Amino acid sequence: MEVSNNSRVKELILFGFPTAPHLQILLFALFLIACILVIAENTIIILTVWTNYNLHVPMYFFLSNLSFLEIWYVTVTLPKTMLIDFLSQDKHISFQGCMTQLYFFVTFVCTEYILLAVMAYDRFLAICNPLRYPLIMNQRFCVQLTAGCWMCGLITSSIKLTFIGQLWFCNVDKINHYFCDISPLLNISCSDSSLAELVDFILALMVIMVPLCAVVTSYICIMFTVLKIPSSQGRKKAFSTCSSHLIVVVLFYSTTLFTYAHPKVMYTYSANKLVSVLYTVVVPLVNPLIYCLRNKEVRFALRKTFTCTRNI
Repeated sequence: MEVSNNSRVKELILFGFPTAPHLQILLFALFLIACILVIAENTIIILTVWTNYNLHVPMYFFLSNLSFLEIWYVTVTLPKTMLIDFLSQDKHISFQGCMTQLYFFVTFVCTEYILLAVMAYDRFLAICNPLRYPLIMNQRFCVQLTAGCWMCGLITSSIKLTFIGQLWFCNVDKINHYFCDISPLLNISCSDSSLAELVDFILALMVIMVPLCAVVTSYICIMFTVLKIPSSQGRKKAFSTCSSHLIVVVLFYSTTLFTYAHPKVMYTYSANKLVSVLYTVVVPLVNPLIYCLRNKEVRFALRKTFTCTRNI
């Protein structure tokens, strides 16, 4: 991650959610509970997958990686820029700290887009090409796909930060957001940010639209394959293996697409902070619940894990 020394600003101020003091305490309590639940839920998912041999299959390997990603989502955004700032009048964050937070956050967002597409491809192979599925989706290939997701996220984030790091940030040091995101930073730059905006927009479209096209194509093929299954029970079983993932995809893509489809204009409105809360807090909070409530194998593995724990 390269950050230029052009910035004259040493610290930035995050507006967050300015409200009355008693509401700040209430918001602190709500987001603290949400943060604890997200970390606990996703940690349980990871441990359940790792400790149950029957879940050692590609679908749950990717699910545990998704849970790992979502733990980092809340870790990189909530502790400093929301929980501490709710109880403190000092809402400053160093410029380097802001750039670091932005780098990791963009990495996680981009990685999740691609990982969700990989999970859709996994379901496509399992349903549309079941005979070759074990041969194609072997352990080595799964690890390579996951590593590729992280590599794409890291490279995309590095390119974006390189262009943002070339900008000047002079007198305006107030960001109308609760964490350091790209568009709020572009809005306060005192130099020409058109190139950085263009690069950000092109990369955002690539990272969003290419995986989205892969997801849509996979599920169109899955739908036609499922409709050809003669028995209703067989169709229901086939669709149940990918319904949880489809719900997660809709939740994540709908919220992030709303924010990043128009990276600069949309962030001029405070309402977009609420949309950001959806994909940084709410989506990581409900995703484990979706997989647990709609997946019999995960529910059974959770009961087995907790039963063994109590017996110990």
